[in-house]
Amino acid sequence: MKFIISGGGTGGHIYPAIAIAEALKRKLPNAEFLFVGAQGRMEMEKIPKAGYKIEGLWISGFQRKQFWKNFSLPFKIIASFFKARKIIKRFKPDLAIGVGGYASAMAVRAAAGMGIPTLIHEQNSYAGKTNKMLSGFAKKICVAYDGMDRFFPKEKIIHTGNPIRQDILELNDKRTEAFKHYGLDPNLPTLLVIGGSLGARTLNESIAKNLAAFEQAGVQVFWQAGKFYIEEYKKFATLHKNIKITAFIDRMDLAYALADVVISRAGALSISELCLCGKPSILVPSPNVAEDHQTANAMALVNKQAALLVKDVEAHEKLCPSALGLLQSESEQKMLSRSIKQLGIADAADRIAEEVLQLVR
Repeated sequence: MKFIISGGGTGGHIYPAIAIAEALKRKLPNAEFLFVGAQGRMEMEKIPKAGYKIEGLWISGFQRKQFWKNFSLPFKIIASFFKARKIIKRFKPDLAIGVGGYASAMAVRAAAGMGIPTLIHEQNSYAGKTNKMLSGFAKKICVAYDGMDRFFPKEKIIHTGNPIRQDILELNDKRTEAFKHYGLDPNLPTLLVIGGSLGARTLNESIAKNLAAFEQAGVQVFWQAGKFYIEEYKKFATLHKNIKITAFIDRMDLAYALADVVISRAGALSISELCLCGKPSILVPSPNVAEDHQTANAMALVNKQAALLVKDVEAHEKLCPSALGLLQSESEQKMLSRSIKQLGIADAADRIAEEVLQLVR
């Protein structure tokens, strides 16, 4: 069997796409896969590293700030749509899967128009524009949150959860390895700060402002500053004890294994990982995302007493005191850990793969 998987733009789209492909490969060892992404975006690097072929489309989203860049958008849409059709004619897939992102719109729409069954996966609690547009063409819509019938036809929705990397599912007995790998002290309470591979300015500024307070409290901080900010913040590792700063975390499974408390943005992938790890978490939704969907993601946990939330605009004053308070309260950590674990779906990729196979059959 042959499958096209399209989408990307962020890790939140790319890693679920890879996880779906891996689940299908476990069920169909001889299956063939072709990914379709957007030229110049991170999927063009990450997908080949995972061992899959990818073709790029000349496509981008609507630019709200740099409006002049939108003049080429109609040409990009037309060129990408016809290239997607050409790819589909040549590859002849049995089914097309869309995971969100600009390329997904072109590939899934083209496949549906050519009579090929399609399935889309929505990672967030507030549906993205691409998936809302594609919902009329998709045969099935896999979702990670309840209440998604306000965006999609109810009869097409299947609650599968978000697929995540396999190594995140296997954290047992990794704690000793984790502290050794990152050169951290296993006897100290450890705060993990995740700003994403690019970094998050608000998180970085909030942590930098309060390093003395963490040091005084005897807290160890493992801080991912991101590649845009590492040069600005790496000096703090020499100025304060028990601080490790990195641009990128190469082993997320080990980072989660050593953390007592996690500070993170509220992207769908991050939240799914935190649920399966069962980590007490403080979420700081990014204000720079479409439809403020990270706040919706975070509130789905907060409403079930499964995480704490600090607004981005309040982070400078409230984030670090909240983290110190949580690190000092074992009972609150246990309560949050217990609640967040109940929301994790470990077999999400396999559930989606099964829906794909049912469609193909």
